[in-house]
Amino acid sequence: MPASHFVPHYRADGPVRAGIPEHGRVPRYYAVKTELLWLVEALGEGTALPSERELAERFSVSRVTLRQAVGELVLEGKLQRRQGSGTYVAPPKLVQPLSLVSYTEGMRRQGVDPARSVISVEHLPADDVLARDLRIERGAPAIHFERVLLADDERVGLESTYLSADRFPTLLDAFDPTTSLYACLTEKLDVTFEEAEERVETVLATPREALLIGTNPALPMLLLHRVSYDNVGEPIERVRSLYRGDRFSFIARLRADH
Repeated sequence: MPASHFVPHYRADGPVRAGIPEHGRVPRYYAVKTELLWLVEALGEGTALPSERELAERFSVSRVTLRQAVGELVLEGKLQRRQGSGTYVAPPKLVQPLSLVSYTEGMRRQGVDPARSVISVEHLPADDVLARDLRIERGAPAIHFERVLLADDERVGLESTYLSADRFPTLLDAFDPTTSLYACLTEKLDVTFEEAEERVETVLATPREALLIGTNPALPMLLLHRVSYDNVGEPIERVRSLYRGDRFSFIARLRADH
């Protein structure tokens, strides 16, 4: 499919003019990628793509060009490769609200079963940054939970949470780290979450993080840093959450600041 013969499709929720520059000269792999997106929608979730040979012949491109197009769709979470089986249409991304809603609640609203696999529960001395965020003394004890996030038994993220050990001396007795920390704090320790400051960025996972999450180190990840505050403005927790970019998106409702 030569680029000069490519006729783009149009859709309101996609890139403007399907990402095609005004001069119309489109890299061949990108033209194939655009057509593959329409094929993915037609096939539906869980359906296997036709063979590499069949697709290369259909689009009149080399297998190298086809692999580049398919590779980008895998990174974007539109396709999934299954070792020894083939490439399949991926399920829709999970949507987590950027609000004072726990991971557990966010997943349950989508009909997904949330769970956590505990990596570590420990006390650590607060460094300068953690001490500033939690408003405690440098070197003061902090409780640290590291947990793999699961959705319907699929590993989708890694979360590290820090709290002041002096503020929450009974937390380790009251909390089961395979469950929701938010629920424990609000229901058992009478903590009120009032607001949070959150920063989102894209990163690549470290080798350790990729191993724990079970993903390719080259896969883009979504990294969230959050500090939550109670109803009197005191910090409750600092959280570092790493989510698979191919399985997660985030949503926020914005209002005018009057």
